[in-house]
Amino acid sequence: MSNFLDYRDHTGSSPVKFFKSTLVESPRLMLGLNCLEPGQSQAGHTHADQDKFYFVVEGQGEFTVGDETRTAGNGVAVWAPAGVPHGVTNRGSERLVLLVGIAPWK
Repeated sequence: MSNFLDYRDHTGSSPVKFFKSTLVESPRLMLGLNCLEPGQSQAGHTHADQDKFYFVVEGQGEFTVGDETRTAGNGVAVWAPAGVPHGVTNRGSERLVLLVGIAPWK
């Protein structure tokens, strides 16, 4: 595995469910991509003892973290602390590509 990765080599799609690709995985961190086609969602969920971030690489998504829902586009980071419910929906007309990090990773 190279220490240098181009995210575009790891994007993809699925008509049934959003596409996930793991870029890097260690006991301390998981770094991956989530690709959501228009209309696809990652349902609200929590990670009891893991922090998570989404970084919008392409597109625009509607993110919910706890009681707050906002639209975020290219270059915006969304933080979901451990134990806080979070999820995302692509309500746009183009693919939403998210860089996702979860730590610590088990």
